[in-house]
Amino acid sequence: MDTKTIQINRRSRNITEGKSRAPNRSMFYALGYEENDFKKPMVGVANGHSTITPCNSGLQRLADAAVAGIEEAGGNAQIFGTPTISDGMAMGTEGMKYSLVSREVIADCIETCVQGQWMDGVLVVGGCDKNMPGGMMGMLRANVPAIYVYGGTILPGHYKGQDLNIVSVFEAVGQNAAGKLSDHDLHEIEQRAIPGTGSCGGMYTANTMSSAFEALGLSLPYSSTMANPHDEKQNSARESAKVLIEAIRQNIRPRDIVTKKSIENAVAVIMATGGSTNAVLHFLAIAHAAGVEWSIDDFERVRQKTPVLCDLKPSGRYLAVDLHRAGGIPQVMKVLLNAGLLHGDCLTITGKTVAETLADVPDQPRADQDVIRPIGDPMYAHGHLAILKGNLSPEGAVAKITGLKNPVITGPARVFDDEQSALKAILDGKIVAGDVMVLRYLGPKGGPGMPEMLAPTGALIGAGLGESVGLITDGRFSGGTWGMVVGHVAPEAHAGGTIAFVQEGDSITIDAHALKLELNVPEAEIARRRAGWQAPAPRYTRGVLAKFAFNAASASKGAVLDDF
Repeated sequence: MDTKTIQINRRSRNITEGKSRAPNRSMFYALGYEENDFKKPMVGVANGHSTITPCNSGLQRLADAAVAGIEEAGGNAQIFGTPTISDGMAMGTEGMKYSLVSREVIADCIETCVQGQWMDGVLVVGGCDKNMPGGMMGMLRANVPAIYVYGGTILPGHYKGQDLNIVSVFEAVGQNAAGKLSDHDLHEIEQRAIPGTGSCGGMYTANTMSSAFEALGLSLPYSSTMANPHDEKQNSARESAKVLIEAIRQNIRPRDIVTKKSIENAVAVIMATGGSTNAVLHFLAIAHAAGVEWSIDDFERVRQKTPVLCDLKPSGRYLAVDLHRAGGIPQVMKVLLNAGLLHGDCLTITGKTVAETLADVPDQPRADQDVIRPIGDPMYAHGHLAILKGNLSPEGAVAKITGLKNPVITGPARVFDDEQSALKAILDGKIVAGDVMVLRYLGPKGGPGMPEMLAPTGALIGAGLGESVGLITDGRFSGGTWGMVVGHVAPEAHAGGTIAFVQEGDSITIDAHALKLELNVPEAEIARRRAGWQAPAPRYTRGVLAKFAFNAASASKGAVLDDF
């Protein structure tokens, strides 16, 4: 056995040597292995295929292509499943509380299978929002050579000459409630918005995270904006597998790639593309899994120097498929690299640096498109994910400020301890311009699971109140949310954060210019309210939600479960 073969089999060596050789090999013979197979790398394929959601229903052919690529490159594929929760389907229901929980379950599945079966590498295939960070966290924990294969974006739906996507439906509900859209049109939009397989089409959470993974160096160039139904997505999955086999030979591992500098690259791309607020929560967790020092304040540091270059939904005009046609993430990265806003020396899974990978990408975006702006003519001079602090969020909160003429409001608090009553108030016309809605007890522990708030925020946009009503929450927002909204308020209400002490009619200020989130009540009064407060009883006392609530760290630390 030559040196390279020994290196490849550094983890699977236990099935070819020692006293346990015979029984271990017998199990593999039952799977159809032959003698020569034991000299090949054992490569996991973490397959997120599911008929639960269109985000994942098109993954099987990608997993099959990856298996073929592994075998063609001289490896043995070991396929195992990972679960998914559809955020779009669970939105506004009790099921939404399982969404963030599923991130941890997915990470645990990948870590458990890769380590338990002593695999030499792993290729992760995922589509829906939490597949992405969950898969990356599992890859980093196991720290064997790994690559992420994104399932791909969905193609747009169409109605009356307009492109549609999942957020179109939530906003249409608000338009209908406000008398601006007929019941017939609402029904047509609902039926046409999702035409097939793939993840939600704007720069929402799934496409944000896939783009960031490409920038991070753990997905292939251009792969993050491909559409799931297109053949190039399947071809990219096969090529990803071959790249992974070479990474196994070269022993290039995720923690060699995921460093503070590469996370800065990923966050710069998130800012430049107008990505989801969820990226803040997830990259805090990814950095934790990688053992990289990264805080919520680092997002603000990167935001201050990174312009928004892309005109993408939810606040812009275009979808991920349009970004792909315009040059994709490599074109965005090349513009940032030329401006000194990326670290070109970061390693990628191909063995090339970022600068080497981008060498043949044009220096400027094509003149025949306006999805990607040149550095001298950005959508906004600074990034859109602002970190706000103040007496309401001493640990920080996340505001998404793209699309707003003036991201500042001071108004009376309208307080809700659950999402459903808040949504009803909007649909019943009880929320008016100038109000600041407070949705609380929806954080990592309080929700539990930090549910997303697309239903009320979509209803506000549909009712024409997106820029005139503020909304703050210790929960999360969908990547499809935009408006005068602030999420991830920390500490959360359930942990005794100041948001728990807000009373109806209190004055609240959201000021994204000054990076402030303030309850305009004297400190003595806040202290009085705090002294009379008691944490509510846990909503769940058994099962996965109870375990999550018990172990979850603050949103300012990524809501991870192992911050001991």
